[in-house]
Amino acid sequence: MNSPFTHHYVTFYHGSCPQPSANIAAITYQQRRGNVLYAVIAITGILAGIISGMVGTGSSIILLPALAWTFGPKTAIPVMAVAAIVGNISRVLLWRKDINLKAFFLYSVPGIPAAVLGANTLWVMPARLSDICIGLFFFLLIPLRHFAKTKALPLTGLQLALAGALTGFLTGLVFSTGPLTIPIFAGYGLVKGALLSTEAAASFAIYFAKASTFSAIGAMPWHVLVSGLLVGGTLVAGMLIGKKWVVRISDNAFNRLIDVMLLVAGASLLRDAFF
Repeated sequence: MNSPFTHHYVTFYHGSCPQPSANIAAITYQQRRGNVLYAVIAITGILAGIISGMVGTGSSIILLPALAWTFGPKTAIPVMAVAAIVGNISRVLLWRKDINLKAFFLYSVPGIPAAVLGANTLWVMPARLSDICIGLFFFLLIPLRHFAKTKALPLTGLQLALAGALTGFLTGLVFSTGPLTIPIFAGYGLVKGALLSTEAAASFAIYFAKASTFSAIGAMPWHVLVSGLLVGGTLVAGMLIGKKWVVRISDNAFNRLIDVMLLVAGASLLRDAFF
């Protein structure tokens, strides 16, 4: 199976062999394009870290278009999984004394194997089908996250476990379900530090299972791991900046930003699938 890392970095050698000067020009163009894209990812990662540090979620969605365009949707998912592990470690350490262990285990115990199943399902999907599924999910996530926010339904322990299994599978299958996990834990009755810390700890466990699955099936070569660590580093940098430099953003502005990023990411994936 060809690595999905080549999704957007297409080989230049189609048909007859081009002249050496054409090869050099093409390689130079790709190098410059790669440098620009990595710079965009770094800047976007820092901004995503700042926003995520303030509201507890949203970093992966903000990073989606840049990661998907640079690596291709399939490879961007393990990159984001590693980055999410790095980003969530900092949040867990910050709020570790407030973690609700009961809620953490109720959510994570069914969520971890479900994430493994989701990651395996993703990797055997044809690239076009995965683009379509992820793109449609991003569109669907827009009304879902608003519904979950406005309809604060109380959850029992059993319902939290079922929600963990469902979101765990979806997290393994797509980039992120972050906008859904905060309302889930809030529905269980968690607030403030307990809400942020428990969600961060559960997300860390789910993403660790996801990244481990990608490693086991050969989808985590060294360049993907290093890219994920670098992206995660930009998220942590953003969180540290946000802690010292308090950026004021209203709930409405943040929600509009997330909706726009979901629309852009979903439209980009569907365009790649059909055109």
